Amino acid sequence: MSERLILLTQAPVTDDTLRRLRETAPSFRIVVEPDAELIATAEVIAGHLEPDELVRATNLRWNHLWTAGADADLPPEMVERDIVLTSSAGNGAIPLAEHALLLMLMLNRDVPRWLAAQNARQWDRFRHGELAGKTVGIIGMGNAGRDLAGKCAAFHMRVLGLRNHPTIPADHVDRMYGPDQVVDLARECDFLVVTAPLTPATRGLVDTEVFAAMKPTAVIVNVSRGEIIDEPAMLTAVSEHRIAGAGLDAHAQEPLPPDSPWWSLPNVVITPHNGATTPQTHTRAIDIFTDNVARYAEGRPLINVVDKHAGYAPVL
Repeated sequence: MSERLILLTQAPVTDDTLRRLRETAPSFRIVVEPDAELIATAEVIAGHLEPDELVRATNLRWNHLWTAGADADLPPEMVERDIVLTSSAGNGAIPLAEHALLLMLMLNRDVPRWLAAQNARQWDRFRHGELAGKTVGIIGMGNAGRDLAGKCAAFHMRVLGLRNHPTIPADHVDRMYGPDQVVDLARECDFLVVTAPLTPATRGLVDTEVFAAMKPTAVIVNVSRGEIIDEPAMLTAVSEHRIAGAGLDAHAQEPLPPDSPWWSLPNVVITPHNGATTPQTHTRAIDIFTDNVARYAEGRPLINVVDKHAGYAPVL
């Protein structure tokens, strides 16, 4: 019987994790950062594969991604072949929801003004907002979106959601919208938060029409992928005060270049796409993969299976 091989590339694993994986699947040989020639014989590969690597991976049956999102436009070599693709979806849901709430609070209470006053040693007292009674619209009801819904409900907010299948409810969501209702959703919101994955369907979803529908007092927050928002349209809306501001952890161009206009806008809070950069996110990614290794070794269904045509792992 030929050797069954699992390759871990770009692997965020410790020696202890490797031992745990080998105990989970003793019938497999598990190799970290292997010689490129082993790609051709591996049955399972964890880590992103380029199209030329997929061509060489003739024995591949399962590819796992360390990232939560598969992101849009999977190569034909992946879509057309009988390869199961899984992701680490859910590993960063909790910190992303916390980060979205942080950006909402910072903008609602004008925290940049307090920080500027602190830096200038000035006692600057002013009226600011509160989240209670406000309406938040969450675009994307996956793991992060659903966690954010619960957190916003705890802040006594009205919560609206948008998902591909709006007839499927979610806890703490008062009303669900479909993708063709994004303008209607935007019209209702004090905060519009993007937590959806980047797919062909979501690319540019938040566009000029959406910004035109938003209240002048409303705020846009993005903790997902920059390409979901039409950034030129957002820049116009924010810089011309057609909306009140933006909290952005995701950007169309990353790293954000020093000459980007986003850095200097007073009604914008920028973070460098690390809202989910926590030790717990790393731990959950390892746990998800280890669970799937056990499932695969035992012939059970895998979790977080990506719909390769849709570009993400559906969450019901």
